[in-house]
Amino acid sequence: MNPDARKMRRSFTLSPEAVRFISETRQRCGAKSESEALELLLREAMLEAKRQEIDAACKEYFDTASIEVLAEQREWAERTGPNMWRGIPG
Repeated sequence: MNPDARKMRRSFTLSPEAVRFISETRQRCGAKSESEALELLLREAMLEAKRQEIDAACKEYFDTASIEVLAEQREWAERTGPNMWRGIPG
């Protein structure tokens, strides 16, 4: 069994507002339990954190890339863009 696939029992103390939000999320998403709803919320938060990490890395790259490198990439994108999907079944 994949160790990442196992569930781990934990106990947390949450504010009434947080408990209400989890319960509302369970109903809205059709989750089978509040634990499943909480897991959905955490997964969404983790994905958002990863998106922000990727966005920050891209911003840093473009903020620090030389004008020459950016010009090369722009030229490549202009040449490749319209033809990028040619020959790939859609």
